[in-house]
Amino acid sequence: MQDTRPKRRRTHQLPPPLPPGTRTIGQLVAETIRFYGKHFWRSLLLGIGPAGVTVAGYFTGFHPALAAVVVGWILLASASYVGACVLVAGRRPTRQIALRALAAACLVAVLILVGLVWLAPLGLAVPAIVNERVQLRGAFRRGLELARADYVHALGSLATLLVVVFLTQVLLTALLHGASKQSVHVSAFLASLVLQPILFLGAALLYDDQAARSKSSKTERGDRVGLSVNPRRPDADLSHADDADRPGSADAPIAS
Repeated sequence: MQDTRPKRRRTHQLPPPLPPGTRTIGQLVAETIRFYGKHFWRSLLLGIGPAGVTVAGYFTGFHPALAAVVVGWILLASASYVGACVLVAGRRPTRQIALRALAAACLVAVLILVGLVWLAPLGLAVPAIVNERVQLRGAFRRGLELARADYVHALGSLATLLVVVFLTQVLLTALLHGASKQSVHVSAFLASLVLQPILFLGAALLYDDQAARSKSSKTERGDRVGLSVNPRRPDADLSHADDADRPGSADAPIAS
């Protein structure tokens, strides 16, 4: 007899994400994409400025006007980074905090052009301003402190995000140009518009990872200091109170 009962569809549930203090680089990238999909339209706005600068760079080429394009990229990319930090933090900062974060992001963007190695310690200054309301000078000290909590994770995560966004953007530009017969400039604009928010959101989410690691390392150092100041005797848990009614003093020698 044929079984006519409806078959249950197997559902594959993803494991819950790890807390920020133990997230790996791959999980940070996955969490960035998940956050992007959950807040797609607001995240998409972050890519408008950098996408416009990308197209301007294509039109300008190697020309003295390229300096103006670089300045425009610094301002617009910095504004997008601040916007990503605000979006991840989930609260709207005051105007003073926003301007302070924008100034920090512009300084970070200038240093990025010098070398990627400064991106990890200094880039964390921007979300530190948005989340902790620290001053500009204190924000860079806080960024260095956050980076030292796990520098390999910070630099590796940012480098991975850069590689993923760059390679995917190049591939998507080629696909749009070849399949839809759009011009290279339109294809580059669309690819940049969709993909560059991932870089800003990932850098903003990295703050949570580093802040959790920094807090954990401080707790461990405090525990070690406490143990060194108040060391416990090896026999601290041993007591003669188990036989309180036995004759003689508690320290009386045992006859052999």
